[in-house]
Amino acid sequence: MRIDILSLFPEMFTGPLTESIVGKAVEKGILDIEVTNFRDYTTDRQNHVDDYSYGGGAGMLLQAQPIFDALDAVQQKALTPGKVILLDPAGRRFDQHVAEELAHEQHLTFICGHYEGYDERIRTRVTDEISLGDYVLTGGELGAMVMIDATVRLLPDVLGNDSSAMDDSFSTGLLEYPQYTRPADFRGLKVPDVLLSGDHQRIARWRTKEALRRTLERRPDLLENYALSSEERHLLREIKEEMNCQDE
Repeated sequence: MRIDILSLFPEMFTGPLTESIVGKAVEKGILDIEVTNFRDYTTDRQNHVDDYSYGGGAGMLLQAQPIFDALDAVQQKALTPGKVILLDPAGRRFDQHVAEELAHEQHLTFICGHYEGYDERIRTRVTDEISLGDYVLTGGELGAMVMIDATVRLLPDVLGNDSSAMDDSFSTGLLEYPQYTRPADFRGLKVPDVLLSGDHQRIARWRTKEALRRTLERRPDLLENYALSSEERHLLREIKEEMNCQDE
């Protein structure tokens, strides 16, 4: 995968894109990342990339010209337009399913905004508008880092075990079940006996039940659109009965 980032602050990406999982993906040749400062493409004598809004209003808008020219250069180098993602609070909200969607692409370009907003004509070059959440950041850089990290870890051979991403919270539609490692007894806190039993069928059932329990307790909204299997419906009834007993 190739990822291009258009930003006025390319130095912000140095650590997040060179360390941990993303950095290892680059080292393995699975990922190619390049950050472009679109200020380098301005034709303004003072290197301005923003200007006042026609019709008045507070704040400055990013101009179309520097971003258009930077996009032209990036897409020419990549030999394909790919998906062009505008980081914008008005975009669709980013989640695990969006990350999975982006992980199937060969080329992604993130446009990181600043100031009051964008010249509307920039959107004519965009395929997706995505928001990290219902809040406003100083710029799009932090949002791009989060989206890139969530997407890159889903690429084949990036994680040590490809099945790890499949079991992540939200990937299955449920929150992830509790997990434990050695020792089996730490300061009186013990690993559930079922996980020490070696009975893979019982362990799988326990994990499914605990994933349902955690989702019901912490994110019941996720169950509204989750298609329960017959076994999961039975386990969910058990969980609710157990919770009712505890309340009595």
